[in-house]
Amino acid sequence: MTDELTRANLIVLGRVQGVFFRASTLEQAQQLGLVGWVKNLPEGSVEIVAEGRRYAIEELVTWCRQGPPMAKVMDVLTRWEEATEEFQTFRIE
Repeated sequence: MTDELTRANLIVLGRVQGVFFRASTLEQAQQLGLVGWVKNLPEGSVEIVAEGRRYAIEELVTWCRQGPPMAKVMDVLTRWEEATEEFQTFRIE
């Protein structure tokens, strides 16, 4: 388990809109001490940009594979990037 600051861009595919996915992601990210944002995409998926400790982002990715109770997640595409430290909080866009 590493403690390095990093960033991940996630695309969550499946039935993830209209099921409180963004609000639930916000709660999870805040609990994990992450910053960034979550938003719905026009084609029905959800995009997340999260920055923080790698182990915390990995926990968020694990949570995203299930999501909130009404979600039906088909896949979580994850791209790791270098942290930019541009965010102060985690928000819904």
